Amino acid sequence: MAGTLIHRATLEAENPLEASLRESFNLHEPHLRPPFSLTTFTPDQYSTLNDAVLFGLLREPHFAKTHIKHLHAITTDGYCYFTSMITRIVDELYGKFIDSAKIQLIWLTNEMINVLAVGFDRLLVALLRQIVGGDFSEGNLWLCSEMVSVFLTKWECILEEEPLILTYGLYVFLRVLADHSRLCSDPRLDVLKRLEIEFCVRVLREQFGLCLKIGRDLIRLLQDLVHIAEFKSIWKDLLLDPGQFKVDGFEGVLQIYRLRTPSLYFSLRITPEMERKLRYLVMNVKFGNQRRYQVWFARKFLFLSERETLLVDIVRYICSMRHPSGEVIEPETIPRWAVIGWLLKCCRKSYIEANLKLALFYDWLFFDEKEDNVTSIEPAILLMVNSIPKYVDVTNALLEFLLILVDNYDVDRKDLIINGVVNSIRVLVSKGVIGSLDVLTHCDLLSPLLREMLGKLLLLTQTTHSEGLQ
Repeated sequence: MAGTLIHRATLEAENPLEASLRESFNLHEPHLRPPFSLTTFTPDQYSTLNDAVLFGLLREPHFAKTHIKHLHAITTDGYCYFTSMITRIVDELYGKFIDSAKIQLIWLTNEMINVLAVGFDRLLVALLRQIVGGDFSEGNLWLCSEMVSVFLTKWECILEEEPLILTYGLYVFLRVLADHSRLCSDPRLDVLKRLEIEFCVRVLREQFGLCLKIGRDLIRLLQDLVHIAEFKSIWKDLLLDPGQFKVDGFEGVLQIYRLRTPSLYFSLRITPEMERKLRYLVMNVKFGNQRRYQVWFARKFLFLSERETLLVDIVRYICSMRHPSGEVIEPETIPRWAVIGWLLKCCRKSYIEANLKLALFYDWLFFDEKEDNVTSIEPAILLMVNSIPKYVDVTNALLEFLLILVDNYDVDRKDLIINGVVNSIRVLVSKGVIGSLDVLTHCDLLSPLLREMLGKLLLLTQTTHSEGLQ
């Protein structure tokens, strides 16, 4: 009988996916050693044989070369089924994998890139999503190191076949490098940080046209790394000499601000398990009954103080959430703004709290109704409005932060930011997200100074609207 791929507690039920793979292996095991059969297979036989070979590759490292030769011999679909199965087990099982299976998985990923397997790009995405922000465990750092090495060693192949994947890697490694660079005294991270810097700088310097696909959140991530010499140089060129990036028509930071970041990039920073739990929370849990689900989520994913940086990733993901047409949302479920309000309370470090607020308001700063979606700016206004009167301190803090952003985020491009915030307010009212901003401007519980500053912004809103009607 075959062994196991995953760690399982004594009383834990057998995982159906792993059980299915093991069953296929046991069924085909007599045929997994040379000489191999040259008979043709039915579709069902083909899929179960692929499953058997996959299980063997992950469970029997000493037979890996034999299994991979067998796979090459039987493949008739460009490895499409095989890579889809690897991707599925990464999504569903990676967190429980035994160490030897993880090592084999990376080896197998390299093999799939070598043969240009159909779907190797999706496999790379699945593995990138298993890298957890704020996690300094040996296993997570090992995965970071292995994945950045895959991107560096397979650079030419990835660039030629699936170049957009380089931007996915860039988004992930810029983000985790910000975490890794905060632990300057940890020798475990020295080599890893150098690899991450090497990869990110190479993408930015050699393929900046691709980097623009990331959109405005590229700037948000780069700002966390300006203390690193290589990124300070990149930032200087972005501001003063954009021609250094050799992209026709690129004129600098202003152009990036106007590009909305696709939601896929935000999903790269949360694991599939986190995503499933978050979507369940906002689609199935009734408002008022969410506490035990939130406690479970925090214990599962936010149990270490270092993981607090994950809060920022989660907020960016929640702001980008869209509900596919086939999904049914239960009535009176917990709204996105309430989940973000809870995450805000989870912040213990001031710089994390500031970054979370920036993540919440980031699309406000550059909002363009033609390019952006109102759902990305909706949670912030609803959190402010619905925190009155019980949590008015939250409303005051968020409003103050927004107004400070308007004045200080980018003083050289302040007009763009004022226009973005003004557009956000106008669209939120015109789309009926809120009836009016009177709830803020006429709220005696709010700071008089903040109300005065907000009133000046609203005058700009009215002026812009009047000019648009003429």
